[in-house]
Amino acid sequence: MTKQQVEITPTDKAGKPASTKHGIILILAAVMPVMAIISLVPVLPLLLTEFASVSGFEFLVPIAMTVPALCVALFSPIAGWFSDKVGRKSVLFFALIIYAIIGLFPLFLHDIYHIIMARVGLGIAEAAIMTVATALLGDYFKGKNRQRWIGIQMASVSLSAIALIAIGGILGELLGSRGPFFLYLLALPIAFFVWFILFEPEKQQMSESKEAPSLPWRRISPLVLTTLFIGVIFYTIIVKLGEILALTGEVSPAVIGGIGAAANVGVAAGSIIFRKFKVASGPLLVSIGFILSSIGYCGIALSTSLPFTSFFVVIACLGFGLLLPTMLTWILRELPENVRGRGTGLWTGAFFLGQFTAPIIVAALQSKMGGLESVLMLVAGLTLVSALIGLTKMKGAQSLVSQ
Repeated sequence: MTKQQVEITPTDKAGKPASTKHGIILILAAVMPVMAIISLVPVLPLLLTEFASVSGFEFLVPIAMTVPALCVALFSPIAGWFSDKVGRKSVLFFALIIYAIIGLFPLFLHDIYHIIMARVGLGIAEAAIMTVATALLGDYFKGKNRQRWIGIQMASVSLSAIALIAIGGILGELLGSRGPFFLYLLALPIAFFVWFILFEPEKQQMSESKEAPSLPWRRISPLVLTTLFIGVIFYTIIVKLGEILALTGEVSPAVIGGIGAAANVGVAAGSIIFRKFKVASGPLLVSIGFILSSIGYCGIALSTSLPFTSFFVVIACLGFGLLLPTMLTWILRELPENVRGRGTGLWTGAFFLGQFTAPIIVAALQSKMGGLESVLMLVAGLTLVSALIGLTKMKGAQSLVSQ
């Protein structure tokens, strides 16, 4: 006999469904993992100077900044599995508390290796925060509401990066290389709201069997692998932006920062555009996103002037802004509530693994292909092929907001 799943719209103790206040709290929580790296960008030169006497400092300091991303990639699936077992709200609450406490450790540490260890602990907390906050969005909201909130999440994370870099710079100017670490205290009021406002969603019930559903591997594996690819090509632009712009001539840090801000606005704009596609299928949205990314990468590789390069960077990021919420909405749609934490953890882990490996992959390709322009053209070709594959999957595909 076929098992049937009855999807429940979660409600709080008063019987009310999730509302805007619940969505805002989850968006604020999702910003915390982004803050962990972005806020330190302005003080990276200060940290390099501080630890210049340490052997291998030029590698150790960037590792200290980016190692949380590796931890998110490794531990997100575990965090998702744990939240499926013990409940989402408590995991999110304690992860935010741990994030705030461990985030402050570098204020009192003077050994780069100790700082790296603290950042590993921070990354594990980030894995739980990002995974559970996203899973709760999938639990609380259905159909068009879910699409709307996922789009808001992606746009908010992108736009917050601009503000966080500015605030990190101000704190670094006022308090030195450790100033931005005070920002981690922002997790405490968010934890307060999580505990007193959010509610634990009910477990999905089975109408003809008490057996919990398993992960739909056949449906989600292509989505996870596609997300890994998107993570790599997205962060290729982010981490190589200075080098990309330098292909057209000498550029100052201020110019790189300004164009980086425009790139984040492009991602946010793509996420906002995503919300306007009310009945589009996943393959169609993915194809549009990859076409924009391919145009952007091709234009960057062929451009010989800074204005045109900057324009195509924004075009590529517009495509990424469409791709990321599409993939996340798609995978949430495929996941039953009881395994949504595990599935979301896999998606989060794949995206952050792309973030961590992007500079390694690009550096290896540059040495083999003879320069960055060749790598950019390769990515343009791969994204175009990906778009064509998406177009072949459109026939019979359902809207992402269909239930």
